[in-house]
Amino acid sequence: MNENQLLEAITKYFKEVIFENHKNNVLKNHTKLSSYQINPILVKYLSKILEDNFTPLGIAKALYYPRVLGTSISTSFGTRIQKMFVELNLAKGSLIPEMDIEFVDKVDNRKKYCQLKSGPNTINAGDVGPLIRKFSKVSNLARTNTMSLNNSDLILGVLYGEQSQLSQHYKKIDATYPVYIGTEFWHRITGYSDFYAKLVSILDKMILELDTENFFEEGCQKLAVEIEASTLFDFE
Repeated sequence: MNENQLLEAITKYFKEVIFENHKNNVLKNHTKLSSYQINPILVKYLSKILEDNFTPLGIAKALYYPRVLGTSISTSFGTRIQKMFVELNLAKGSLIPEMDIEFVDKVDNRKKYCQLKSGPNTINAGDVGPLIRKFSKVSNLARTNTMSLNNSDLILGVLYGEQSQLSQHYKKIDATYPVYIGTEFWHRITGYSDFYAKLVSILDKMILELDTENFFEEGCQKLAVEIEASTLFDFE
């Protein structure tokens, strides 16, 4: 694919696979009361904050908003992007444990073994040591098997953000194994130096034109109906 075709394919993937699946999953799974583990004290408090009262809608918002706006899409984001790279033939799934994808770097033409991360602050201090040990294990295995591989071929690819935004935790890893973020990562995997900026611009436009079909409000109302009929709560 040329650059424009690739931009179009990725934009379509985001719309149909990531965003549409999120909407469908929300209405299928997160509108059911049985999908939540409920702390009855906290949900009453949160209902009071959200609705200034203890109501089915207040409980629904307390449960539904964090699930839909946070974990339900954030958890699947990295996995779906990993699959996207493979489906669009930008990379292959890695056969090496601890690595997500393998691809030929379009900048230095060397094969890279890559673990993907979403953004510049998505690891904490406790992740640094284990990540370095995982990469070192792969490096040692390569030497044992006489593979032509050096430290610069084992990388962390960070999907969005700028170099200046990388946390100190990432910078500690970068001292031994390269951390490529945003523009540089997308350049290396696609071969187009301005690809990241163009992709962000096109995705911004696509998102603003999305028809959300009011699914967020619809889902919250469905959950509120289940809550009102449940014996778990007494709204008298």
